[in-house]
Amino acid sequence: MTTLTCLGTSDAFGSAGRHCAGYLLDTPQGCILLDAGPSVLGALKAQQRRPIEVDAVLLSHLHGDHFGGVAFLILEFCYEAPRDRPLLVVGPPGTERRVFELYHALYDDMRGKALPFELRFLEMVDGGVQDVVDARVESFRVPHQETAVSLGFRVRANGTAVTYSGDTAWTPDLLRHSRGTDLFVCECTTFDSHVPRHVRYLDIAANRHSFDSGRLLLTHLGREMRARSGEIPDELANDGLKITLK
Repeated sequence: MTTLTCLGTSDAFGSAGRHCAGYLLDTPQGCILLDAGPSVLGALKAQQRRPIEVDAVLLSHLHGDHFGGVAFLILEFCYEAPRDRPLLVVGPPGTERRVFELYHALYDDMRGKALPFELRFLEMVDGGVQDVVDARVESFRVPHQETAVSLGFRVRANGTAVTYSGDTAWTPDLLRHSRGTDLFVCECTTFDSHVPRHVRYLDIAANRHSFDSGRLLLTHLGREMRARSGEIPDELANDGLKITLK
């Protein structure tokens, strides 16, 4: 069975008391974490999941609400649940440097100490294709940052396909990259307010007839989206939501 569990579905401000970005994709052969917000460790445990189960982490971009939790996963695997197998972290250019900068900024006394497990990094760019665990991961660049690379991912595993937008402004490319997938997890930060480099629900509604995925799930929801949820016919993500894909 392949499932997706929402661990964190809020914007950067923890709107409505939800956790920041994190989505657990379970397949028969492995477990992939899509983004790792700063509270992802607690979110995993709240869902009765053992962090040690995670085989790989896919980071869409290197903003704190999407990758800040990697440092706490590393700490968990050093002390609370010692890890005896590699952890793969996949992300845009600069991922390895930024992860270690964050880890040492938070835990300076760990600087210079070898990790007791192997931490591997794989950096992807627009149009990249890589095998991660048992999944085929395709990366595509999205318009979220002016210079640094932000990525969306299309993940194929066990006969299913999931597209995850990461953080992005609206672009018709989202329709292309999600076409024919079983699930499209698309950011939608506001209802009608313009926030630079993020999607509004008005963008979704204006293009709704062009979406071609089996299921659309809106996430990265800010306070405006939560407040106006009654006006939105599309499915909104919530922490703890579990979707069975196959």
